[in-house]
Amino acid sequence: QVQLVESGGGSVQPGGSLRLSCAASGFIFRLSTMKWYRQAPGKQRDLVATITSGGSTSYADSVKGRFTISRENAKNAVNLQMNSLKPVDTAVYSCNVAVGGMYWGKGTLVTVSS
Repeated sequence: QVQLVESGGGSVQPGGSLRLSCAASGFIFRLSTMKWYRQAPGKQRDLVATITSGGSTSYADSVKGRFTISRENAKNAVNLQMNSLKPVDTAVYSCNVAVGGMYWGKGTLVTVSS
């Protein structure tokens, strides 16, 4: 079965950095588009970044130039490098894949606060 497990969240001061990772299993990772979403308290879940099987990337305007999505096909992992973090980036970050259905990990909490 499809499994997605996120890690790397935590608390950081404004301007700091974090690197999130998502370990994937149960599907052909190298052929799949992977996405990172986030959901801030009391808000809807928003798409943050996408990486296709070919390595093409796209980002929400709010994170362009600060976040970088990457994939490691040999490890079945997708990463999200987050730099210059702001308090508005505080959210639960989840990875996502659509393979015959939509699948989500449980998420990892990122808190940006001074």
